[in-house]
Amino acid sequence: MPEQTLLAKDRPPHPGPDGPVGRPGAPGKGAAGPSSAGRNRRALLRTARTAGPWAVPLLVLVVWQWTAAAGILPPSILPAPEAVLRAGSDLAATGELQFHILTSLRRILQGFALGAATGLLLGFLVGMSKVTEILLDRSLQMVRTIPHLALVPLMIAWFGIGEEPKILLVALGTFFPIYLNTVTGIRGVDPKLLQLGRSYGLGRWRLVRDIAVPGAMPTILSGIRYSLGVAWMTLVVAETISASDGIGYLAQNARELLRTDQIVLAIVLYALAGLLADLLTRLIERRVLRWHPNYRPRATQ
Repeated sequence: MPEQTLLAKDRPPHPGPDGPVGRPGAPGKGAAGPSSAGRNRRALLRTARTAGPWAVPLLVLVVWQWTAAAGILPPSILPAPEAVLRAGSDLAATGELQFHILTSLRRILQGFALGAATGLLLGFLVGMSKVTEILLDRSLQMVRTIPHLALVPLMIAWFGIGEEPKILLVALGTFFPIYLNTVTGIRGVDPKLLQLGRSYGLGRWRLVRDIAVPGAMPTILSGIRYSLGVAWMTLVVAETISASDGIGYLAQNARELLRTDQIVLAIVLYALAGLLADLLTRLIERRVLRWHPNYRPRATQ
């Protein structure tokens, strides 16, 4: 009967951490050099992706501070960043800054919620039903050509200078981008997917929920991102013309008092609000569109 085990001298040598046995000091295939270089490259890419978007704003801030310190830009035209920061600190100390910010945020939330809900509802109805499209789409397109900011005097005449005209103007500015993108997204869904859903016995509600909504979601979210910018722009005009509080009122009041630092502060607040709204929308995109290959986190090479 042949032996079932190999003698020690007949067994192949096992590689050690520094190479095969019997060849001390010989480098193995898993040398640390390439993997270390790969880790460094991935870390560099992560740093670039994190810091890259802030490169231009930081450069603008540095140039702004330098021109103000050198006297190239007088404070009456563009105050230094430290002056703007000091103005914000003074207003925050009295609670006035927080009051204006919260007032503007409340108006944005109310107007955006009203406009977005109406735009999504009518967008799905027009996109999914030919009858609704015939009845509503052309009329809505006619209204869309009217600049909504031109309605400010009419809104004031109808509702006075209370909260209603501001919220309605924000809702009107929000409505059309979401409506158009919703209709476009619904119509962009592959008809074969809808036909496949019907062949599996899906009703109209499940076709909308399981096929139409996921397929149209990238376009809808793009409309939401755009509409948020329009909403803030509309609120600026509304608060500048007919308001006694809010960030727009803060800028208007600062103009009458010749407080350039507070005017620039209001502009910076609007920019930060737009940035936060965009970041929030991107976060929603990453969560809602996890299934979409274009919205998955990019693997670091």
